[in-house]
Amino acid sequence: MHLGKILVFNGANVEMQIEERVLPEIAPDEILVKNLYTTLCGSDIHTYCGLRHEKTPTVLGHEIVGEIVKFGDLHSQNDFRGEPLMVGDIITWSIFSSDPNTVEAEKGMPQKSSNLFKYGHAQVTEHEAFHGGLAEYCILRKNTTVLKVPQNIPIDIAATLNCSVATVAGALRLSTGIKGKRVLITGLGLLGMVCVAMCKDAGATEIITADINPVRLQQALEFGATEALDFEQLMLRSQTTHPVETPLSFDIAFDMSGAVDAMEAGLSCLGIGGIAVWIGAVFNTRNLQLNPERIVRNLLTIKGLHNYNHEDFCYGVDFMKRNVNQFPFSKIIGREFSLSQANLAFEYAIEHKPLRVGIRLNH
Repeated sequence: MHLGKILVFNGANVEMQIEERVLPEIAPDEILVKNLYTTLCGSDIHTYCGLRHEKTPTVLGHEIVGEIVKFGDLHSQNDFRGEPLMVGDIITWSIFSSDPNTVEAEKGMPQKSSNLFKYGHAQVTEHEAFHGGLAEYCILRKNTTVLKVPQNIPIDIAATLNCSVATVAGALRLSTGIKGKRVLITGLGLLGMVCVAMCKDAGATEIITADINPVRLQQALEFGATEALDFEQLMLRSQTTHPVETPLSFDIAFDMSGAVDAMEAGLSCLGIGGIAVWIGAVFNTRNLQLNPERIVRNLLTIKGLHNYNHEDFCYGVDFMKRNVNQFPFSKIIGREFSLSQANLAFEYAIEHKPLRVGIRLNH
């Protein structure tokens, strides 16, 4: 009988506790993984604070990288691309598993399949407890997209591949092409920083960013932004009738903040045929104020994305393999903690707001 530790979340304002659980036998098409590193995503912090809700008890954490311990007897022992896998390999995996035969999956939206399972979002039961990042092990279900981590990507950065990096890759896909384009990015959390770097890598001619945090604005320049504007500056320059400031005009406006004012400003800055791609709006907000005539006459398009598909995930891993040393990704982890210090890690993330806080597991 093998035991593993899990950190159990029972609700906001309740201290998380470590428990030991028996590791169950894995199914024939599953993989047992030893978690090596988990980063705290914004959604984890929102759940911890009570701003979003999961069924409890649960094990938080979905930005995970781990080491293969065991394959089920019928597993192909190949990753999504067909690359052979072995015990001891370092892997990352999609934050969801879903039936590839659903209508949504066949339309290229597997993350919206009706039978979706999401790591770091599931309820702990008597028989299923190892499905989150804040635990020593994770059991990967059938139809989870597994990718081998390139050797040049450190494990702390690799942990972000299956959330922020893959989601931004999906945003670029929806933009229908970045090369030679003028780009606006509002919201400079990790999604925004990755978007700056990914747009730079994809050949954008101009990348202007906007946020309310001066530290993040400086970081954006380090990740390749052409210019970093305080949000008030963006609002000022988004007014096309202003007599002093030169109006802004973009081909693509990405919003990673979820702030309604930012999305409205981005729309107002789009030129003819412009595309707005919204990722950050995952909470209930006021309705946007839109000018439908401007959208129609200027041939504007608005697209939304939640999570990503398999090809986005592959693009994200390939991007990071090429660029891990081209941009300051080594600086995204503000501080690192152990599993036993996870409560402190959340409090640190809330107070200091670094791009990411890391949890190093299995010391």
